[in-house]
Amino acid sequence: MPGQITINNRLQITNCIMREQNIKNHARYLLLWHFIIPLVMLALLFWSILNLVHADAHHHYAAALIVVIAVLFICFYPYIRGFALRAQDRAIRAEENFRHYILTGKPLDNRLGMGQIIALRFASDEEMPALAKRAAEEKLSSKDIKQAIKNWRPDHNRV
Repeated sequence: MPGQITINNRLQITNCIMREQNIKNHARYLLLWHFIIPLVMLALLFWSILNLVHADAHHHYAAALIVVIAVLFICFYPYIRGFALRAQDRAIRAEENFRHYILTGKPLDNRLGMGQIIALRFASDEEMPALAKRAAEEKLSSKDIKQAIKNWRPDHNRV
């Protein structure tokens, strides 16, 4: 229907609103997650240890529990991010293997590592098969693969 916004149009509009990705700006840092929360957790640990040192006999147990909680937060932090990224990496591997199969009729080379496959997701359909072959043969790093990409394919969905 005329004037109706289709899914394809929505994607085009969304991509126009989002900034263009390239090798210099594709990394995503979230102020709260990458900077503020780690500082707050370290402050919690510092102040909980200070509280434990200055606690009297009646509050020593509670102060020690707060230190344990602070240590647990710090220990859990990398795992929370790591588990999400591992699941997303598996999805990227499947998507890129399927994309390569559609483009060439063959699965991705088994010599490609996860980092290389993740980097290949930024390559356009036109250059992806040749770049995948080159990456496997020359053992290119993910940085080298990203630098070799001429027509950058953005990924705005990476968490």
